[in-house]
Amino acid sequence: MTQRSHADLVARQSQSNSATSALAASWRRSMLKYGLDPGDRRRPERLTLAELSARRQAMEHFLNVAAPQLDQLYTLVGLSGCNVLLTDAAGVVLDQRVSDADAAQFRDWGLWQGMDWSEAAQGTNGIGTCLAEERQVTIHRDEHFRTSNTGMSCMDAPIWGPDGRLLAALDVSSARADQTERYNRLIAAQVAQTARAIETVFFRASFPDARIVVASDDGAGAAMLLAVDKDDLTIGATRAARRALGLEREGAIRPRPAVDLLGRNDDLRGFDKAERAAVARALARAGGNVSAAARALGIGRATMYRRMARLGLGEKTSRPSRG
Repeated sequence: MTQRSHADLVARQSQSNSATSALAASWRRSMLKYGLDPGDRRRPERLTLAELSARRQAMEHFLNVAAPQLDQLYTLVGLSGCNVLLTDAAGVVLDQRVSDADAAQFRDWGLWQGMDWSEAAQGTNGIGTCLAEERQVTIHRDEHFRTSNTGMSCMDAPIWGPDGRLLAALDVSSARADQTERYNRLIAAQVAQTARAIETVFFRASFPDARIVVASDDGAGAAMLLAVDKDDLTIGATRAARRALGLEREGAIRPRPAVDLLGRNDDLRGFDKAERAAVARALARAGGNVSAAARALGIGRATMYRRMARLGLGEKTSRPSRG
């Protein structure tokens, strides 16, 4: 498709009220909401070094945590002519991995640190549309809004912060003219997996003194984690866990007992639960020896057995397995 015919197609689809696909909706936003021209060949605007430095400094902890994951992703896709980029929630590229052989091409396209790839600035593209629609996307060559961007394929996934808000986008862009949609799908799967890994590592780093609990393992790939303090109160949750458990969608969450959120229903309430936990810990520390556990708790052996019976802690379950 020629550049002129691509621009004409995008313009027609953008102005059509019958356009229903997600791609056509993005084209329509680009033209009607943002007032962009698909034939405009201007490169993305680049922040000044001071502006870029300020943005990087604001996200320094996140960038440090994400760096090893970017390195690992680049080792998988870098040799095939791909550029790995990490942006902030506004679509500004903050970090990247690219080979020296491919750097000139990506720099010419504007896929470089400090460049603004929001949908409002560049129309439909992997980074901007991923952030605008808050979902994983692949924008392959002619699916880009601007004709100047149709030489690339972009696979993107959003990254959610520990506060449940959109934090960043992870992008792999390819300069290969023979890039196939099948290969795009393979890269897209790796991008999604890396984005979830970054999200998980950063969530753990954001609650260094908490116990991290897997809230659910439904196979969907989302990071469903809870941060639990020393009193077994949930003090943090990933976006996926917030949605699944009906917690606050964004910001700080109201502390709740972890057992309540995880659905561990039993007949014990209030202090009985605390007592059961204390007895179970004493038994575990004593290796299942009831007498030793009773001495540690400052009670008699007979009293210990009565409490164990009332709390549902049988002697057999308290003893360690002998294989």
